[in-house]
Amino acid sequence: MLLHIPGLFAKDEMQRIRQALEQADWADGKITAGFQSAKAKHNLQLPEGHPLAKEIGAAMLERLWKNPLFMSAALPHKVFPPLMNCYTAGGSFDFHIDNAVRQPKGSIERVRTDLSATLFFSEPEDYDGGELEIQDTYGTQRVKLPAGDMVLYPGTSLHKVNAVTRGARYASFFWTQSLVREDSQRALLFEMDGAIQQLTQDVPDHPSLIRLTGTYHNLLRRWVEV
Repeated sequence: MLLHIPGLFAKDEMQRIRQALEQADWADGKITAGFQSAKAKHNLQLPEGHPLAKEIGAAMLERLWKNPLFMSAALPHKVFPPLMNCYTAGGSFDFHIDNAVRQPKGSIERVRTDLSATLFFSEPEDYDGGELEIQDTYGTQRVKLPAGDMVLYPGTSLHKVNAVTRGARYASFFWTQSLVREDSQRALLFEMDGAIQQLTQDVPDHPSLIRLTGTYHNLLRRWVEV
């Protein structure tokens, strides 16, 4: 399941974040890549633990845990601290699949990467190229979202970032370990939750809502891992 989550940050917030990122000291993006991924990765990144990355990441997580769409789709258990990257001057990241497990720097806790996410900080018209290409059941999806919007997709997906030939593409990326490991099960629960919420608005007193909600929680109880 590929999901567009709009408006995590407002336009004025995005402007302040971009200005801070433009003045930051960037490092080679290979610092967080695995052996195979490092061969395909050509971008810049703020090191893990960088004060600016931590500040922006904390604000992101605060928004995400309050975002109904993210909570319903991801059913999050753990979230890897968001990282910041920059693609410019031909920077790209060829097709790859993210590492299955990530361990934050300085932490003993590990995060299984059930879901990958990219939050865009640059407006689409500010750079050429830089599309996130994701291969899924329905073919290749090309994603280039407005600043402040995020895309969420399965961590098992083959994906790449096309070369940026003009301007700079600033973004954040991170991973989520879900309470429900299987993407197909999460997708079913997400669709059911959406239907329940819509019916609650349209026919709030319908007796079948109790049964449908009960079925949702019984499926969640069967599939959840804690």
